[in-house]
Amino acid sequence: MEYGFYLPSGGPAAQPDNLASIAQQGDKLGFFCMVMPDHVVQPRTVESQYPYSITGDIQQAHQAASDERLEQVTTLAWLAGITERIKLVTSVMIIPYRNPILTAKMLSTLDMLSKGRLILGAGVGWMEEEFELLDAPPFAERGAVTNEYLQAFIELWTKDDPKFEGKYVNFSDITFLPKPVQKPYPPIWIGGQSKPAIRRAAQIGDCWHPVGAIPAAPLEPEELAENLVLLYQYAEKAGRDPATIQVSVKAPLYDADDSSGPRRRFSGSSDEVRQDIQTYSDVGVTHLIFDFRTGDPKQTEDRMARFSEEVMAVT
Repeated sequence: MEYGFYLPSGGPAAQPDNLASIAQQGDKLGFFCMVMPDHVVQPRTVESQYPYSITGDIQQAHQAASDERLEQVTTLAWLAGITERIKLVTSVMIIPYRNPILTAKMLSTLDMLSKGRLILGAGVGWMEEEFELLDAPPFAERGAVTNEYLQAFIELWTKDDPKFEGKYVNFSDITFLPKPVQKPYPPIWIGGQSKPAIRRAAQIGDCWHPVGAIPAAPLEPEELAENLVLLYQYAEKAGRDPATIQVSVKAPLYDADDSSGPRRRFSGSSDEVRQDIQTYSDVGVTHLIFDFRTGDPKQTEDRMARFSEEVMAVT
């Protein structure tokens, strides 16, 4: 099992010194990766249903969160320069938000400058209001746009004379350099739990990257196992070996000392957390991404250190 953690995207922990300290500690402790979310603007009124809260209300879900939103690629590029080994994951990049040729260049540059540490976590997005503000392609077509943009990325990253003719992106007779360091290209982790997302992971992804272990998306082992059967079926239909597709689950870690109410997955004692990890590993999960974030940056680092010592070191 490989382990990762969420980076703060706003508030005190996202200030330069605190953010640097959290990232560098994760690198030092041996975490596999750190993940950064992608929101460019926060509309003051959001009617779109937020998929990761029971109510569907992002404002209610993030009442205590900062309104700040660090830009995803810029932040990971800065952190690449002050860390050495840890992988840098866009989790997830909303693929339709940015021009595909420019995005491919940003990502290949980041992979080159980080010496091959980029992982592209990719998703279609859920907030229609943000699509409109960014003048992105139509929200209703976001799945098709994402598929085409990802195919365009791969063409640009792998071909000496890249050409692409699609509904949403077209190019030919161009030089695209630098190419990514990783060959054939940086790993693509496909986010989302819908059938189209699972199909996308099976057809083009190196890894399926769902969110789990939260009230709105529990993703218990039994459901995960059913989804993996579907993933493997889609992969076989696409002519791919299902064994080559990894599974990276974002699984928030609740305070280990929190004993209120029924125990949630990945909470409670270290023994209980380790047992949950083993359960998900047995189903087929290869990576688990935990949320150690708190309002206090020092407490966040303490949680990371405790997890490293009590869980990572003995699993």
